[in-house]
Amino acid sequence: MTTERAGERRQFGHRARLALTPAQVRGIDDQAHAARTMWNLLHDWWTMLPKDKRSLAAADAAIRQARKDLDWLAVLPAQAAQAVLKTYFQAWKNCWDSRAYAPNFKSRIRCVMSVDIPQGRDLNIVRVHRRWGMATIPKVGRVRFRWTKDLPVGKRANKENRITGARLVKDALGWHIGFRVQTLEPTPEPHQGTEVGIDAGVNLPLALSDGNHFDHGRPARLPDATADRDKWLNADEKAKLLRLEQRAAHRKSFRKPGERTSNRLRRTYDQIRQLRATATRRAVDWQHKTTTEIADQYGTVVVEQLTITNMVKSARGTVAEPGKNVAQKAGLNRSIAQEAWGRTVTMLTYKLARRGGTLVKVPAPGTSLRCSACGFTTPGSREDQATFVCKNTDCGFEAHADWNAARNILHLYRIGHVVAVPAAGRCSRQARKRVKPATAR
Repeated sequence: MTTERAGERRQFGHRARLALTPAQVRGIDDQAHAARTMWNLLHDWWTMLPKDKRSLAAADAAIRQARKDLDWLAVLPAQAAQAVLKTYFQAWKNCWDSRAYAPNFKSRIRCVMSVDIPQGRDLNIVRVHRRWGMATIPKVGRVRFRWTKDLPVGKRANKENRITGARLVKDALGWHIGFRVQTLEPTPEPHQGTEVGIDAGVNLPLALSDGNHFDHGRPARLPDATADRDKWLNADEKAKLLRLEQRAAHRKSFRKPGERTSNRLRRTYDQIRQLRATATRRAVDWQHKTTTEIADQYGTVVVEQLTITNMVKSARGTVAEPGKNVAQKAGLNRSIAQEAWGRTVTMLTYKLARRGGTLVKVPAPGTSLRCSACGFTTPGSREDQATFVCKNTDCGFEAHADWNAARNILHLYRIGHVVAVPAAGRCSRQARKRVKPATAR
């Protein structure tokens, strides 16, 4: 008699840094460029053909023939080429279902270089020792990667917990490998933690309704035109970044319009991107650690429904009606963008779900102006970015402005003012208008 394990199959990704030799870097670079070119050729072939001749089988036959005729396309493994076709066809399905824009060409400069390895069994992952592991990349060979998380390999792998594939991605810091791991997670019990409201801000990144808060470990400051754009870098790294930006501006001044970028300027741009990527990685690491701590402690987390794209709009105005305090608004926009509130909410959503908790969104208007003690909204109570003093003569409540807003957010949830969260992956209304009807496909 067999018993079925109660749980849910989940797919999650784990990203690790690769340690490649120069020859391996060139090999993976060639594969990435071939994958990008194959996407562009496939897009050209698909859009030029009549609609009645477009099919997955015809596209597959065209890719197989192209790999035979062009040697530089054959650098890409056959399974990786099939993954390009599958991804391209899924992009059109997402467009037809109003989940995304129509696929387009991938430029050499702006697109992310990547190669897909759809079969997990081809990787042959082995843990060498505590810090490093090894995997097999088709047409490249054995490569080393940083072992930072236990993976279901060897005797630990089975039908329920296994690696189903991987993807090689290149950023400013080099090549990384992202493993696709399928695991069977037991159905979590309802979280017994308390309810908490969270207010996301710039002066104080995360303020909780119970009085706790999470900051970056640095003195808080008001957002202005001179706001620290690289707060995740230390003093030496900031000085280096400033020197590189000045050097890039100086070298760019000698380039004529339409002239090719010099190799020296490209190297300077690469160094700037490396520092930016380092800052981004540190910010994401802080978000992961913070959201994990919140998900472990609280059962219900309440946040605001923020339209961040509207919050970071420029105040420049027009020539006829120029805006006011444009520099200050630009500094505030940069600070809001660096905090990445949307990414924090995304992390909280799936981490709470895995622990049996829930994330709820409430309307944002008025949460920072209402007094959480008496419930009145009195003009002038929000004295500055961090101070809230209720001007109601019968109240006089004083608190940090973000903590007061967090209490109001929790209050909205308790009285039932909850926002219905749309399904994940939906695109904007403008994108849906551009999609052709089913009869025109």
